Amino acid sequence: MQSGMINKVAITPANIIDSKGFKHVAPSQGAVYADKGYCDKNAKQTAQIKNIHLAAVKKNNMKNKNRDLDSYYTKLRAPFEHVFSKQNKRVRYRGIAKNQFSAFMQAITFNFKKLVVLTSSPPLLST
Repeated sequence: MQSGMINKVAITPANIIDSKGFKHVAPSQGAVYADKGYCDKNAKQTAQIKNIHLAAVKKNNMKNKNRDLDSYYTKLRAPFEHVFSKQNKRVRYRGIAKNQFSAFMQAITFNFKKLVVLTSSPPLLST
């Protein structure tokens, strides 16, 4: 999260909810700041099994919704959301394998671009 690089990519069929695919991309340690799609029992079970902290924004109809906490989570997630908001929402190919490969290549391309920015030295100031 600190570097803003993509570590894992997983594609699921459209009829599978995001929280069921979470087990494929969940880290082995640390915390995950997720959106409303990950505040159900599937994501909580995966987080418990992998021993990670799941900080998911709660849905508006949930009883224990804390708007201040959700606002805090949203601010933490905001710098990294642009990675996914710029991607095309439609798939190019038929089949999971081809689309998984396509998503993987997009992630590699994004990481190379990000790496160039991270490794470039700041410009020298002339006096």
